[in-house]
Amino acid sequence: MLSALTDALWHYTNTRPGPSPFVTEVPGLTILRADHEKRPNLLLYKPALCVVAQGAKTAVAGDRRMEYGAGQALLVSLEMPASGRVTEASDTEPYLGAIVEFDLAVLGDVLASIDSPRIVPADDAEPAVSVIAVEGPVADCVTRLVRLLETPLAIPVVAPAIMRELSYWLLTGPQGGTLARLALAQAHPTRLLHAIHALRDRFAEPVRVEELASVAQLSLSAFHRQFKQLTSMTPLQYQKQLRLIEARRLMLSSEAANAEAAAYAVGYESASQFSREYARMFGSPPRRDVASMRSSAA
Repeated sequence: MLSALTDALWHYTNTRPGPSPFVTEVPGLTILRADHEKRPNLLLYKPALCVVAQGAKTAVAGDRRMEYGAGQALLVSLEMPASGRVTEASDTEPYLGAIVEFDLAVLGDVLASIDSPRIVPADDAEPAVSVIAVEGPVADCVTRLVRLLETPLAIPVVAPAIMRELSYWLLTGPQGGTLARLALAQAHPTRLLHAIHALRDRFAEPVRVEELASVAQLSLSAFHRQFKQLTSMTPLQYQKQLRLIEARRLMLSSEAANAEAAAYAVGYESASQFSREYARMFGSPPRRDVASMRSSAA
């Protein structure tokens, strides 16, 4: 089953010009390829299944480091900052992977149609990011999504059915509780998720942790503990990483957005502090990092 997915990804990436990632015609499906190891890259991860067919990768979310390789995937059940790095790739055996973003409406609809008392939504003590095995019907669904790219006219008809099937197999598998929590959170977020959403939406503002704890209706110590159990980082670490991701995006998207302007736009009061924290996170100062990113994308 895994060899079929590898072959499909190999064929697709060999017939497409330009660098990875490849945003495909299938909604929510992105294909990845790397011919060499890459440095860590901090990104805002969306709820998704990040599958590795060949090679290996490392993800770091807060103080959790997760390594996953061929036949495994990173399951992300909360929008959150994390860094990813390709650790195993070569010209002859490139890293090949696929990201399948979850459609929360589809996930919720499938969950509602499953009559099974065994699917118990995970509580907020379970981390929002984990490594799972990809095999059997799950691997088959991802393979068929990739192969569907060969017949574009079939995508609008067939892709939604495959996404529903994939949702079913994931919800009824070992990770079903985590996916059920994600599906239910869209309509009925927990108090802790309300606080995380408030922090995410207001990351550029000064936010007092006591205020977030109040939104979550938790004591300060309980809020810190539960926030870290779910995200593997503190509220301030979460906010800082969101700020740095957005600042990088601003500088990459506009020649006029220099480091100082980006720093103030995302809530920093000191440009020098921003530059120090940016270099610590991305490995080089803002101007050099952005120049490197632009040259590699050219």
